[in-house]
Amino acid sequence: MALNNSYDARPVHQETAVGAGVQILLLALIGTAIGMGPAGWLTGLAFAVATWAVLSRALQRSGLRSFGAANRVTLGRATLVGGVTALVADSFQDAPPVTLFVGLTAVALVLDGVDGKVARRTGTSTPLGARFDMEVDAFLILVLSVYVSMAMGPWVLLIGGMRYVFVAAARVWPWLTAPLPPSTARKTVAALQGVLLLVSGAALLPHAVNAGVVALALGLLVWSFGRDVLWLWRTSRVATAPAVPEVRRELVAG
Repeated sequence: MALNNSYDARPVHQETAVGAGVQILLLALIGTAIGMGPAGWLTGLAFAVATWAVLSRALQRSGLRSFGAANRVTLGRATLVGGVTALVADSFQDAPPVTLFVGLTAVALVLDGVDGKVARRTGTSTPLGARFDMEVDAFLILVLSVYVSMAMGPWVLLIGGMRYVFVAAARVWPWLTAPLPPSTARKTVAALQGVLLLVSGAALLPHAVNAGVVALALGLLVWSFGRDVLWLWRTSRVATAPAVPEVRRELVAG
């Protein structure tokens, strides 16, 4: 009898389907509470379907047999980001309730520090989990920058778009894909982006102060990306530099 080396992928894919279902339930609750318009509904549903499709495909490629507790936390955070995305899309027609917007975003930001700790404590850190976490973070920053840009101007979009520009540039210059050394400063700047954008988006401070907060976020991000790009460029130059032949001195006896 031939052995079947394939594994049953249904458990992990069922979890992504449950995540999509929870996303739709959250949209229904938000829609009922604030009377969300078609833009919010369509954007939220598109986010749910896209997250399910992309994550399912990634899981199939990775061959993971278990979804893992850390990925469940990230999936829950992605669900909250989907709710924030729907609110921001709906805000082009009606401003969302500040309490709801701040509440969903704040919980999503707080959970950003939970999934990594869970992965390390349970020994379930995976490249897929790290990538999933990073993409959720990046998309939340993009959505927040879109929301804040409606009050501050299109320059705020630089914050949300910088990471995607970096990814696009890496397709042209492969040296940008080299691994970076760990950096507490990089992690701190990345974490501050969501916090500072949320502070500005809450509109609890004067307009000039909010503009200063967003400018600070952008300045820190430009510094962080600039430092990393410079390090990658220097590293690539060293790696591609031609080897210098060794010069040997021979002592000749007179």
